[in-house]
Amino acid sequence: MSERGAFGRILAALHEAAFEPAQWTRAAALIEESLGVHGSSLACGEGESEQDYQFYFLRICLHGERRSDLERLWLETGFPADQSISRYRPFPFDRTIHITEVYTEDELKTSLGYHILRTHAYAGNAINVRLKGPGASRVLWQINDPVDRDGWSSERLERVRRLHPHVRQTVRIGQTLACAGALGATLMQLLDVTGVGIIQLDVRGRIVAANDRARSLLNAGDRLYDENRFLFARVQADDEALQAVLARALPPFGDPGEGGSLTIRRSVLRPPLVLHVNPLPGGDAWFRGWPVAALVLLAEPARGTAVDPDLAAAVLGLTPTESRVAVMLAQGVTVRKIATAMERKESTIRYHIKQIYAKHGLSRQSDLVRLVLSLAGAVR
Repeated sequence: MSERGAFGRILAALHEAAFEPAQWTRAAALIEESLGVHGSSLACGEGESEQDYQFYFLRICLHGERRSDLERLWLETGFPADQSISRYRPFPFDRTIHITEVYTEDELKTSLGYHILRTHAYAGNAINVRLKGPGASRVLWQINDPVDRDGWSSERLERVRRLHPHVRQTVRIGQTLACAGALGATLMQLLDVTGVGIIQLDVRGRIVAANDRARSLLNAGDRLYDENRFLFARVQADDEALQAVLARALPPFGDPGEGGSLTIRRSVLRPPLVLHVNPLPGGDAWFRGWPVAALVLLAEPARGTAVDPDLAAAVLGLTPTESRVAVMLAQGVTVRKIATAMERKESTIRYHIKQIYAKHGLSRQSDLVRLVLSLAGAVR
């Protein structure tokens, strides 16, 4: 099979896995075959250290099969003894990280966690990719040792990099559906879901059907609407981004579609609208006879969850320092404590607050807090 054909099969499997986690094993097997490696692991969770880290999802696959025994071994024995979770924090998202960068020379000989990875999972020469999940969640994708002796050639690493955004998108879709209680639902069942807006598109991008929540959002016309059964955003920059995502998801001539996400800002008092587009694999019995080529998920982030400073910076147009100040204010931290935590003068913190006010036409801290909290649970 050609490389293009193999990549298309992987994309189709990832699109299925986004709606049904049990399908991740099939996607992992295709990735394993394409890369020529022993297997891979996908871990999703939240927390900054081994003490407070909580796994949402863990799948370890070897030689085309899920290994629940290794998942238990890692969770019960390897992870409690390992010290690697906090060490991934300094690494930027989407960078390929060799496992030997995470452990010291001595730990490569003595660490129980690394010993389990090397001897049980064929991961002593693995590479890892730290991916940004929704909100404060983090995703770690580990690709185990190559089967041959060529090691991590530039061609093999490039194939891994090409898959980064698609693995991340699978997690984003899955978590959005999980929050709405819709994982594993059929196309018809998705139209009855109330926790997230669902829009079904045909191969030309026309709206085939939409559930009540999506229809309500479209009828409100707040930055997103449909015209003649096509989806548009009212702000030009948003619409350009939306049409680009839709075009990648629904390419012509039967090429494999690529999923994508974007965040559409709304009024200060309303949370942003997070939009995910996921192509549907053609020819599968689950979809046969139903003219749907892609799904659009519209999520309004839940209140009361963690706000990601990176997201605040991206969505609100803030500098990294301003976003940290804004998020800490929203968490109820005083200016004095923010100054102490950031090792800055109080006057400097107040200056950053004034800059944020100026950017968004605000005059009160309560308005700033509401603006930041509107981002809770969103993704970029």
